Amino acid sequence: MSDEVAKARASADAIGLKEASDRDSAPATIFDKILAKQIPSNPAFEDELCYAFHDIAPQAPVHVLLIPKVRAGLSQLSNATDDHKALLGHLMLKAGELGRQLCPEGFRLIVNDGADGAQSVYHLHIHILGGRQMKWPPG
Repeated sequence: MSDEVAKARASADAIGLKEASDRDSAPATIFDKILAKQIPSNPAFEDELCYAFHDIAPQAPVHVLLIPKVRAGLSQLSNATDDHKALLGHLMLKAGELGRQLCPEGFRLIVNDGADGAQSVYHLHIHILGGRQMKWPPG
């Protein structure tokens, strides 16, 4: 098991909540703390709905995380409802814009969901990776 998978499993277990919908009431995540400026970050983009910053442990020459500013209801993509359509569309458009800007030769978007998806932070986030040839299959 890779370190990231082990970290994701430990994170899911540490939350201690079995229902995915309960994860939104879990304590503040590292992303909530970044948004509150309690933890510094290297910003890549910000608007009224989302914030993008460079990953502190990049998995590619370019590795940016794009997060919604409000976690409510979106600890995981699988928790999304029809009420989230506009925000999810906005996140995808901004991810595409950032990808084109930072990785003009191409990029990959990744959303991890749940323990089996290797999600380690329960606040929806999109990884934007590029700056090198991506491999296939990814996982």
